[in-house]
Amino acid sequence: MIRIALILFSFTFFSCSSYLDKQKESTTSSEEKLSDEELLSTVQKQTFKYFWDYAEPNSGLARERYHPDGNYPENDVNIVTTGGSGFGLMAIVSGMSQGYITKEEGVERLNKIADFLAKADRFHGAWPHWIDGNTGKVKPFGTKDNGGDLVETSFLVAGMITVREYLKNGSEKEKAVAQKYDALWKGVEWNWYTNNKNVLYWHWSPTYDWQMNFPLQGYNECLITYVMAASSPTHTIDPKVYHEGWARSSGIISSNTKYNIPLILKHNGAEEFGGPLFWAHYSYLGLDPNQLSDQYANYWDLNVNHVKIDYEYCLENPKNFKGYGADYWGLTASYSRNSDGSIGYDAHMPGNDKGVISPTAAISSIVYSPKEAMAVIRNLYENHEEETWGDAGFYDAVSLQNNWTAKRYLAIDQGPEVVMIENYRTGLLWKLFMNAPEVKQGLIKLGFSSGKYGF
Repeated sequence: MIRIALILFSFTFFSCSSYLDKQKESTTSSEEKLSDEELLSTVQKQTFKYFWDYAEPNSGLARERYHPDGNYPENDVNIVTTGGSGFGLMAIVSGMSQGYITKEEGVERLNKIADFLAKADRFHGAWPHWIDGNTGKVKPFGTKDNGGDLVETSFLVAGMITVREYLKNGSEKEKAVAQKYDALWKGVEWNWYTNNKNVLYWHWSPTYDWQMNFPLQGYNECLITYVMAASSPTHTIDPKVYHEGWARSSGIISSNTKYNIPLILKHNGAEEFGGPLFWAHYSYLGLDPNQLSDQYANYWDLNVNHVKIDYEYCLENPKNFKGYGADYWGLTASYSRNSDGSIGYDAHMPGNDKGVISPTAAISSIVYSPKEAMAVIRNLYENHEEETWGDAGFYDAVSLQNNWTAKRYLAIDQGPEVVMIENYRTGLLWKLFMNAPEVKQGLIKLGFSSGKYGF
């Protein structure tokens, strides 16, 4: 299922001016082009600002959206996003590791976030999709979506485990913060969200019970939800929930190919080309697909093929959109351009191509197709800087076809950029998450193996 998460107003707080230059990174002349490593560092550092300079001030969490022009939907100023905040936790770990902020600054912010989440609304341990950053109360994502969101919670919990692993052997203060995150994630009642069936359900509401009725069946962005549920030492699930629910009793396997590239798994509603590229990102920010496999897929091949198909589609460019090519590709869910020229939101993919490229699609795919991703980064930075580059990195969406840019940001798009660049450069977040004992046990429980991590 495709989420429609729209993301955050913000203003600068907890300034780290000695570490994060408030001004846009200066561009170099054509004679002094940045190296690939310098360019990646520039993009990672600038994008990190989303989760530091532009976070919601009371909670410290990631705002749902940041609009530099200050034009926001009504009552949207302090809404924080659960899933995007999980990505933000990983981004903060990256920021400390890279020296964008000090360890002390990062720990202070992480402690603030943990204390806020401990008091925020929870529903059988799961947090809602949106939370009011001032009060900690649920902000309904929809009429019936006013309770626990298990998928968003799983993105948040993956970040919590990463933070715990990063801090657990540190100072007394760091160990105390690590313990807070350990207690928070162990409170999620994953088994409750089966509704006594062999499948996990996305939502539960204290008002509407199970009426949303969205079983998590693959393949989409929700693999991490089953991994977290199986890894829980307090409220775990039986492996049957994964194999019968998510994997549809092996019905998840696909024999389809596109451009002579196997899809490997059936992409829900997108079985010809595969779904939007965030499906290759969200679950794999902590979950390392390198050498990871189970009876259904080799997950490195799955994601590399997904990206290759998207890339080949943009090269083919069957709709003849302006700019599409080897240095301008990448279709995923993001802000979009409506037919009347207004800004909307859409799940872009080859089967739903609107002539809108989302920079997060290629940037967050840097781990899978580094050469192709760098071509997009360099093209946007060197040739389209004025219209695509802003306070928190590349803007969310651009259409050369329509001479249009959504000069806005979404947490769920900026987060994967920071995290996947870090994983490409150092592998840090993958190492932290995959070496967590509960994660290893959960993956083994579901039948996964990883030559890289020794199981």
